[in-house]
Amino acid sequence: MTTREPRASQSDIVVEGIKHMIISGALTAGSRLPVEKDLAAQLGVSRSSLREGVRALVITGVLETRQGDGTYVTALDPGMLLSPIGFLVDLHRPENVADLQAVRRVLETEAVGRAALRITDEELDRAEQILASMELLLQAEPIDHEAVMNADITFHRLIAAASRNTTLEALIEALASRTVRARLWRAINAERAEFDTHKEHRTILQALKARDPDAARLRMGVHLLAVEQYLSANQDSVALVQ
Repeated sequence: MTTREPRASQSDIVVEGIKHMIISGALTAGSRLPVEKDLAAQLGVSRSSLREGVRALVITGVLETRQGDGTYVTALDPGMLLSPIGFLVDLHRPENVADLQAVRRVLETEAVGRAALRITDEELDRAEQILASMELLLQAEPIDHEAVMNADITFHRLIAAASRNTTLEALIEALASRTVRARLWRAINAERAEFDTHKEHRTILQALKARDPDAARLRMGVHLLAVEQYLSANQDSVALVQ
C-alpha cells in the first residue's frame, strides 16, 4: 500500500512561491510585493492564506511590512536571515553545550584562516587594543570576569568580521553567543583559565599579524579545543548554569 505525501498547506504555497520569485529574480532585495489581490491570484491562494505566508516570511527576515506602504523584500542580509538559528540553538539541551562549542571551533578556525589574508592594519590595531584592555582587566583584584568575557567576545567578533564572509560571521555569532554562560563558568572555576585564554589570544593575533592562515587556524583550533574539552569533561556542572 502506497502512502500519500501530505499536501502542502496554502501558507506553504505562499512561502515557496515568494521564495521562487526571489530566487528567479522576479523579486530582488528591496522590491515591493505586488498588491495583495494580485499576488494571491498569481499564487492561487486565498488572501488570508497569503497573509499567513507573508507573516512567516516576515518572522524569518525575508520580508518586511511598512505601515501604509506595503510589503517589501528585505536586504536579505545573512545576519538577519540566519538569526532564527540562534533561536533553535537556544533550545539545545544544556548538557550538549560542548557540541555547540565543537561546531563553533570548526567555524572559527576557518574564519581566522580567511581573516589572516584579509584583515586590515586598522583591525589589527583594534585587536591589539582589545587584548591590551583584557590584560589590564586580568591585573585587577578582584577580576571582573564579565568584563574579561566581553573583551573575549569582542576579539572573536572582530576576527569573524575580518573573514569578509557575512554568512560565516552570522553562523559564528549564533553559536558563540549561546555558549557565553558556559565559557564564563569555566573562566571563574578553572584555575588560570582566563590567563591561559589571554596567552592563546596573543598567539592568534601574532599569526594574524604575520598573515599566516595555517598558523592562525592552528592557534585558533588549539584555543577553542581547550574550551571544548573542559566543557565536555564538566558537562554536568556546566548544565546547571545553562
